[in-house]
Amino acid sequence: MAVKGGLGLADIPALFRRMTGDEKHEWAAASTLDVLWVLYDRVLDVSPDRVDDPDRDRFLLSKGHGPMAYYAVLAAKGYLDPSTLDNWTAWDSPLGQHPDRVLVKGVEISSGSLGHGLPIAVGTALGLRLQGRTARTFVLVGDAELDEGSNHEAIALAGRLGLDRLVTVVVDNESGTHGWPGGVAKRFEVEGWRASTVDGCDHDALHAAFTQDHTGRPLAVVAKIRKGEW
Repeated sequence: MAVKGGLGLADIPALFRRMTGDEKHEWAAASTLDVLWVLYDRVLDVSPDRVDDPDRDRFLLSKGHGPMAYYAVLAAKGYLDPSTLDNWTAWDSPLGQHPDRVLVKGVEISSGSLGHGLPIAVGTALGLRLQGRTARTFVLVGDAELDEGSNHEAIALAGRLGLDRLVTVVVDNESGTHGWPGGVAKRFEVEGWRASTVDGCDHDALHAAFTQDHTGRPLAVVAKIRKGEW
């Protein structure tokens, strides 16, 4: 059951604009807004009053550089007071240029170092399975992160273990250095994942991709983004 109540999608741009000073990462952050909104509004079984519930879904933001979109969605869904956004990155603010799981309610991992989120997600999904829990693990990565070797190992291991409570969302804005023969989705498919490629701004297509059946294997959803759409 996704987070209900709070502010709506129409409020997100204004929340996003309250954060200034990291223009370098503004586009990278904006490219994740639609994915984040669909996850928190329609897919994830999480809520601000269940941040310690062992049966909650886990969302891991691996693409942690410039997390303005993440903070905006968390504020809209009641994890943060919107006024907190106004002084983000100030010395006394909990909102840094990388999200901190100790300081920000609802944040599962401190991230921003490329290539860490997907391996942590694999470990999280495996740990939940060993505990006999049905909670799902979602991780959002950028296409450029897939250049990191740790991700290759994580993709292979998740496929071999059949971690079907794991969903990886790749925001593909074509910023990877090397690219992928056959497309990003193919990288996951060859390791036994189910994979789909959708328009990263189409909320219904994203929802359908996130909730499709992938019994017995992990799921990768590649969300294609074109610069200037946000």
